[in-house]
Amino acid sequence: MNKVLLSFALLFIGVLSFAQIEGKWKTIDDETGKAKSIVEIWKKADGKYYGKISQLLIKPENANCVACKDDRKNKPLVGLEIIRGLSKDGNEFTGGTITDPKKGKTYKCTITRDGDKLNVRGYLGISLLGRDQTWQKVD
Repeated sequence: MNKVLLSFALLFIGVLSFAQIEGKWKTIDDETGKAKSIVEIWKKADGKYYGKISQLLIKPENANCVACKDDRKNKPLVGLEIIRGLSKDGNEFTGGTITDPKKGKTYKCTITRDGDKLNVRGYLGISLLGRDQTWQKVD
């Protein structure tokens, strides 16, 4: 009986961790296929998920977000909050935004987790018009 309970407990914990996006993720550029940065995602007290650049893996043209148009304008890329306000909805994290610091554009965002990968979609208006990236879990 104890083995059955332990099996269910481990399965439940595995399902919970599978659906979470918190932690550090290596971003892979959808245009070049190269690793660009490490983004750390966390849950704030408001229950929503946010992400910031914690490390750059490629030297950018500029160390600041010169193309950003909002409160992030001219802020350093390292520490820049690029994901804002995602809510968990089943297996998806949606309802928030993601900012491309290179272009300074902010998009609606949906993230789903697939094992050690995040499928990140940024889009304008409808989900059909957008870009996809796959981010890899960092231990």
